[in-house]
Amino acid sequence: MLALGIFLLTLALVVWQPRGLPVGWTAAGGALVALALGVVHPRDVPAVWHIVWDATFTLIGLIVISLVLDGAGFFEWAALRVARWAGGRGPWLFVLLVLLGAATAAFLANDGAVLILTPLVLEMLHALRFPPRAMLAFLVAIGFVSDATSLPFKISNLTNIIVANYFGISFVDYAAVMGVVNLVALAASLAVLWWLFRKDVPCRFDTHSLPAPSTAIRDPFVFYVGWGVLPCLLAGYLASHALGLATSVVTGIGALVLVLAAAREHFLQRQPKAVIPVMTLLREAPWQVVIFSLGMYLVVFGLRNQGLTREIAQGLEWLAGWGLTTATLGAGLLFGLMSAVMNNLPTVMVGSLAIHDAGVSGTLREAMIYANVVGSNIGPKMTPIGSLATLLWLHVLAQRGVKIGWLEYLRLGVLITLPVLVFSLVALAAWLAFIR
Repeated sequence: MLALGIFLLTLALVVWQPRGLPVGWTAAGGALVALALGVVHPRDVPAVWHIVWDATFTLIGLIVISLVLDGAGFFEWAALRVARWAGGRGPWLFVLLVLLGAATAAFLANDGAVLILTPLVLEMLHALRFPPRAMLAFLVAIGFVSDATSLPFKISNLTNIIVANYFGISFVDYAAVMGVVNLVALAASLAVLWWLFRKDVPCRFDTHSLPAPSTAIRDPFVFYVGWGVLPCLLAGYLASHALGLATSVVTGIGALVLVLAAAREHFLQRQPKAVIPVMTLLREAPWQVVIFSLGMYLVVFGLRNQGLTREIAQGLEWLAGWGLTTATLGAGLLFGLMSAVMNNLPTVMVGSLAIHDAGVSGTLREAMIYANVVGSNIGPKMTPIGSLATLLWLHVLAQRGVKIGWLEYLRLGVLITLPVLVFSLVALAAWLAFIR
């Protein structure tokens, strides 16, 4: 009960953020209390750091890459290009923006997608003079797919990296399973979102009120360097396991190249003057995530030390007795509901520890590992506190005068999330049965 109390208090403070207290220091405070009361032990600290360091530094690197590309006008150019491709047809704009959100989440992580695309889409909708209900439809779609379609690669979500690293899954092996599942999640998301918002999306819009995509490019040098860095990053991830490189090392090299390109005026005299404030950008990088990951995982480790994960492990063993499909659905829904209630980062940690402790092997164990990812990425969209990306999304909207009440969010969240989660889990079970 003491371990559970520390966890719940820490989580409540992380969500509430009294007086703007950074989430990293809140999680660190919870970890220190757990250490002081003997819920976790000093020897647990290096074990936890070994689990989370690669994931946290990968996320920081990806967000730095996103911020540099955003400063160069990369995402604004992409959004305006998408609007031109839609040809004045509202439904096509809806579909194309969802696909843009899914692609951004896949390659630059869900948090980066939310931070960058939400304000861009909001400004574009204002320029198009869309009514409030239409704006809500597009913004909810962007916010939802940023999490729901962050499945395909290890680097698409912090939860993916934690699970893949914990169980020793390579980038290629992970993508071979979750790439297909992500396509199903994307198709299901599009279908459910369109069914829910089809009456709110305008049939036509006037593209003349939007500037030409080329005007969005603020730093052409970084813009074109970015087009070179992104495929090199993917190649690096594919080769990282064979080369013995941590995912964060590959990401860090890509981030360093873009930062140097943005600060080129200090050493490349013939290039146009840099326009991206590099030092400001680096200060805005989410360094608090490092402290948050270590602190929160230590708090969760306390739950494991006190036997909670063993109870969940016994439930997973019971589910395994019902076969692959039922075990996948049951585990995914369990972790999805836990994510919605207690946030997805603690959930994916608890789930990984429970699967490790469970007496399940073979394809059933593999299904539960991936079901943990699916449940922890899609399930948290049911509530406003389910994921860091959702909290960031609500914060970005509130800063720009768009308020979404918790009851309204809960209604939309449950309606959208549950069918997408079920379809994705069924697809996971079917795909594993086919390839194994």
